[in-house]
Amino acid sequence: HGTIAFGFFNIDSDMLLLDRYFFFSTAFCGYMDEIAACGPNESKQLPWQVYHIPDPEKIGDLMGAIHGVHFSGFIGEVYQKYPFPQKEVDFKQKPEGAQTQDIIAAIIEKYGKHSEVLFTMDEAQNEAAIGPYRFNRRSFQALIRYVWQGGYPRWKDEQRPDYVLAMKDLIHISDCPLLQGLDLLF
Repeated sequence: HGTIAFGFFNIDSDMLLLDRYFFFSTAFCGYMDEIAACGPNESKQLPWQVYHIPDPEKIGDLMGAIHGVHFSGFIGEVYQKYPFPQKEVDFKQKPEGAQTQDIIAAIIEKYGKHSEVLFTMDEAQNEAAIGPYRFNRRSFQALIRYVWQGGYPRWKDEQRPDYVLAMKDLIHISDCPLLQGLDLLF
């Protein structure tokens, strides 16, 4: 697939996007906890619960929403509810973003459908797949590191949610080769 979009898209929500799949970071960290429990040479298949919006028009225009000029699709509706901050200094991922999950879920259900995709990791554990998207070890670890850091803006006041800290602790003691060498530093 080449480069695909991954990340937080609104600082008031903990929802992540992976191209056309959307899921909350609480779920993502929970999935990492399950992966961290894998031993060496253990293959894994895990169903991930996601929202799927196959039509890019229904996803919306992130840059238009950020700039307050085009509020289309799911992302546009989220930005109408939770606008981009006026001051750049306030552009930080909010650790309490999980508190908006019910609101965000109600919005996304207008545009996409709840789906299940399969996470797979073979016995060698050098790569993983989330649905159709394949990641080598380095790329997969970059997804985890991104959530650990709080995305591009980073976590507000460098305060990570408890579920992110718990994920780090389990990854740190994991024997899973897919996670080996992943340093999640403060």
